[in-house]
Amino acid sequence: MSETNQPDDFSRVVVRYGLMRILGEFTTRPRDTVRRGDAVIIRTDRGVEWGTVLSQSTSRTQDWLGGEKRIGRILRLASDEDRRLRDEVSEREKQYFVDAERVIEHRKLQMKLVDVEQVFGGERIVFFYLAEKRIDFRELVRELAKEFNARIEMRQMGVRDEARLLADYGDCGKPVCCNTHLTEMPPVSMKMAKLQKATLDPAKISGRCGRLKCCLRYEYETYEENRREMPSVGTTVVTKEGQGRVLSQELLSRHLLVSYDDGRRILTSQNDIVTVVSKRNHGNKRGPDSDPDQNQ
Repeated sequence: MSETNQPDDFSRVVVRYGLMRILGEFTTRPRDTVRRGDAVIIRTDRGVEWGTVLSQSTSRTQDWLGGEKRIGRILRLASDEDRRLRDEVSEREKQYFVDAERVIEHRKLQMKLVDVEQVFGGERIVFFYLAEKRIDFRELVRELAKEFNARIEMRQMGVRDEARLLADYGDCGKPVCCNTHLTEMPPVSMKMAKLQKATLDPAKISGRCGRLKCCLRYEYETYEENRREMPSVGTTVVTKEGQGRVLSQELLSRHLLVSYDDGRRILTSQNDIVTVVSKRNHGNKRGPDSDPDQNQ
């Protein structure tokens, strides 16, 4: 890093803030030094908030944050007084939740309150809720604004967002991805589970939200790339062992289970395939491990 770039590079950092773990780029004064993990008080479009410094901002992090990145300013490092105020905000949020549930029940609104967030500076209170249908909550907002003397914001969410707020650990024993590093919820399909030969038991491939696990998508592109490059199930190939037919693919290890004319079944590396004699005959019976989504 050149000396001319250093002041600019170190005047911007990536900060995570808010209940939904929002990421944004924030500026610091040149004389202020902030490090990864520091608790900071920031100003965003929502008001004064509590945040945590994740890293210095670089061109790579800016590309990763994308065109919708949020830009704000770091006001100061969090002090002991700020920590005390944060604890007070947390206690108030619990009471806001109880009071809001009471109002929702009184008005007989078909919605489930999930969580409450008061912006650290007190500028607004955000209520997160689930609802199957569109809710007219204008009267509810007026009543809550009058009772709490603050700006009220209602945020409808899906079941995945609910897990992002409330879930703790996944089946893998680690904190759930949606509550740690994921910035958006990627679409996940059953095809991805089939291609990776994961169990199709919904109880085992569903996350805390009840939907297919986000991690099924992490290696999908690698599986799909290997599938395209390898001879498909049913293809006739020639190896050093002779000519045989592909029964199944081991996509990650790039191996093929080949059945030879003499009845042998040998797990063969893709690199040991001398040539492909013919592609799979669609009229033939599929191999035991084949799947319609898996074949070319």
